[in-house]
Amino acid sequence: MFSLKHSLSACLVLAYSHAVPALAADAAAGAEKAAMCAGCHGPNGKSSNSQWPNLAAQQPAYLAAQLKAFKSGARTNPMMQSMIGNLNDQDIENLAAYFAGQPAAKAGGDAALVKTGADKSGMCLGCHGAQAQGSAQIPRLAGQHPGYLVAQLKNFKEGTRQGGPMQSMASTLSDDDMKALAAYFGSL
Repeated sequence: MFSLKHSLSACLVLAYSHAVPALAADAAAGAEKAAMCAGCHGPNGKSSNSQWPNLAAQQPAYLAAQLKAFKSGARTNPMMQSMIGNLNDQDIENLAAYFAGQPAAKAGGDAALVKTGADKSGMCLGCHGAQAQGSAQIPRLAGQHPGYLVAQLKNFKEGTRQGGPMQSMASTLSDDDMKALAAYFGSL
């Protein structure tokens, strides 16, 4: 269950996400820049490798925020930092608009775990949306690679990835819980 502290953190994240002015994005310009992303994230943002997330249909504000975090070093990944080092804020907004406009991916998940994950998913859906579609700076989980989701949950739990209430939420999950939730969200 969310505590008052978690609820306040979530409200602050949402308030901040609505207070940040967005640049007018050009999805066509983003499509031109997206070629550099295809090697890992796949054509049209649909990755065939569970190590890298699907970007297709992801929330544009979330994508832009993550790219800016990689660029600033607030979120570390040497590959991502080298790939986006020369992008300006407009390029980032354009990429976010392009990927957000792509049809959603469906990664699938271990059928034996999907039911268990569905039963546990309520703890996630309050922030990530009833269909795990995300909103504003809350990421879409639906159709994401289960392996990627498990890795990110572990990173939140270990503290190597920071992010609002996610560290507290992940700290309550066992490895089996993470696998079941990831399977469920990948199946959506």
